[in-house]
Amino acid sequence: MNENQDEQYLKYLSIFHYVVGGLAGLFACFPIIHLIAGIFIMVAGFADRSAGGPPVLIGLLFVLIGGSLIVAGWAFAICVILAGVFLTRRKNYMFCLVMAGIQCMFTPFGTVLGVFTIITLVRPSVKEMFDANAMVAKAA
Repeated sequence: MNENQDEQYLKYLSIFHYVVGGLAGLFACFPIIHLIAGIFIMVAGFADRSAGGPPVLIGLLFVLIGGSLIVAGWAFAICVILAGVFLTRRKNYMFCLVMAGIQCMFTPFGTVLGVFTIITLVRPSVKEMFDANAMVAKAA
């Protein structure tokens, strides 16, 4: 493989990282339904304490679980997009490799992207591109 082909692969992988990161961010918005439901349950529980309304603890549980899923999903999406940026700049090789492994859990798109990213990143020529860029950055 020549260096030009590796650069082209990294360019495509970077674009697909942006797309998968956007999809992950979109899917991370789905628990907003649970967050809103939890807020309504909590408000109803506080308003109807004497009438036997829903327990506030259940609403709090919905809010905490929904909120943590949203934050975790958005953090994952940001990391995937950052991996795309780093692939473009040929920086942070280990971060890109670790994110490729983590993406494999995000089926089906992340799995395909993660596997292709790992296959590309373990090539010696691609590793040399990252190392050469790191040497230039250290020299500057």
